[in-house]
Amino acid sequence: MHRKTAIFLAIQSVIIVVLFWMLAFYGKDEFEAYSMEEEEETISSPSHVTSEAGTTTITLSTQTQQQSGIATSPLQAATHQAETVSYGQVMSIDTLLEMRTRYLAARAEADVVRASINASKQEYERLALLNRDNRNVSDRAVAAAESAWKSEQARLAASETAAASLRDSMRQQWGETIAGWATRQPADIKLQRLVEYQDVLLQVTLPFDAPTPQADSTLLVTPAGSGGQIVKASLVSKSPQTDNTLQGRTYFFRAPSDKLRAGMRVSARFGGAGKGVDGVFVPASAIIWYANQAWVYLKQGEDKFVRKLIKADIETDQGWFNSGGLQPGDAVVTSGAQLLLSEEFKYQITNENED
Repeated sequence: MHRKTAIFLAIQSVIIVVLFWMLAFYGKDEFEAYSMEEEEETISSPSHVTSEAGTTTITLSTQTQQQSGIATSPLQAATHQAETVSYGQVMSIDTLLEMRTRYLAARAEADVVRASINASKQEYERLALLNRDNRNVSDRAVAAAESAWKSEQARLAASETAAASLRDSMRQQWGETIAGWATRQPADIKLQRLVEYQDVLLQVTLPFDAPTPQADSTLLVTPAGSGGQIVKASLVSKSPQTDNTLQGRTYFFRAPSDKLRAGMRVSARFGGAGKGVDGVFVPASAIIWYANQAWVYLKQGEDKFVRKLIKADIETDQGWFNSGGLQPGDAVVTSGAQLLLSEEFKYQITNENED
């Protein structure tokens, strides 16, 4: 009796285990689906993004904007003057100084000869007068005095010719203005600043189609490899010689020597002539880059934001200059733009999954 009961209970236990296993096996899919639905319902939140006629708009309440750190700034009107980018180098003035030394030496010799030539002439005239007065001096003495006088004249002509030749050489190599500095005695103050290394001389090559620099023209010069350090240079004159590595019109500019050394290569920005282009400056903090293009978020009303493509090909110290699509006074997001972009992408991914 007890044995039959034990067998019955064992069979009953096996049946219960099998039924429980079958229930768990066939109910697993429904349980997982139900759990996922519950989880989605738990984490789902209302979308802040809508899309109409190809324009995506993000709507955020004022409180949400403050909590997310979203800030905007109005765009300021600006006028941009087109610039010419050019290149050049810092010149060594050793040859100029060497030619100046030779020129001054020739001038000094000419002055010495000019002083002695008067004495030679007076001596010749005195002896000639005595020779005519009853031959008080010999013809040979008069001839020797005349020869000395003419020799001094020849020396004077040679010295003046050497000085003129050196002056012409300086004009050919350095131009009329710098040659004028070098041929003055005492030296011109601008040349003196170059000699004392307070200033340096730049030769800059401008493209053939660039506007001609005026007397008050300036360049913004950046030494190669300096990390963006800018030096202001002022026009000196045209350069008679070209740069062997560049084609274009060459000009001399003068700049402070603090960040420049002889032989340095430099890049230069030259403001063009003509009417400037009207537009706005977009702060760098407002720009987000997506798909290799620059975008900003415009605020519309109190709670709406729209992403807008802009041109970002002119960078200045004040930001990116834009001449189309944006107006002065437009409010752009300067803090939190990346959060808006993430919200917009999340909306796009959700739509793709629903499709």
